[in-house]
Amino acid sequence: MAKKVKRSRLADDIFASLNEALKYARGEKADVIVHRVMVRDSDAREARHKLGLSQREFASLVGTAVGTVRKWELGTRRPSGAARTLIEVIKNEPKAVRRAIAKRNSAA
Repeated sequence: MAKKVKRSRLADDIFASLNEALKYARGEKADVIVHRVMVRDSDAREARHKLGLSQREFASLVGTAVGTVRKWELGTRRPSGAARTLIEVIKNEPKAVRRAIAKRNSAA
């Protein structure tokens, strides 16, 4: 026979909360408060759109992996250092960046 373990008040609260969450997930009536979090459109996405680039093209321009750009845009990572500065320049002066890219591409 299994030994009965005494649960603490905290454990009881957690157990009750999990049961409420399961009820809500199954679509049953549950006394819950639902919080929805909206992630603000990222600076990286705004800058990328101002230049009309794909994530892959933007990653190449900034000198990083496309996965990193995706994470910036999802808000799970934040650009640091030079990347953040370049993104700010792109947002504020996209025409200057387009000119610089065109010069770089014509020289290649």
